[in-house]
Amino acid sequence: MNGTAATFPNRDSVASKFAAFSDADQSFLRLLMENAAQDENLVEGLYRYLDLASEARFLNSLKLETVGEWLGTNAPARLQIRLMEAARSSQHAAFTALRTGLTRSGGLERAYPKA
Repeated sequence: MNGTAATFPNRDSVASKFAAFSDADQSFLRLLMENAAQDENLVEGLYRYLDLASEARFLNSLKLETVGEWLGTNAPARLQIRLMEAARSSQHAAFTALRTGLTRSGGLERAYPKA
């Protein structure tokens, strides 16, 4: 591979996996996180999911917190900072809910313990 991100799955398909978040979708996302070449697709899909959630008529903050907690628990250490950056990139309630879940999971602290 020449160092560029893989084109499949695209950000919309990753966003739909976050939106549905069934057991099969979680397995798909876990598989995606195992491959470092897919990191960009995962993060872009997360941004798309958050953008769609922030534009929705109804904000399901509990689901967003659950997604954040699941990501913080299951994402490898190399992704923890990028996930938190995504969650902090806006003051919208959707991003805040994801950040709450990420913080609750303790993933960033496990990946980068305080000295």
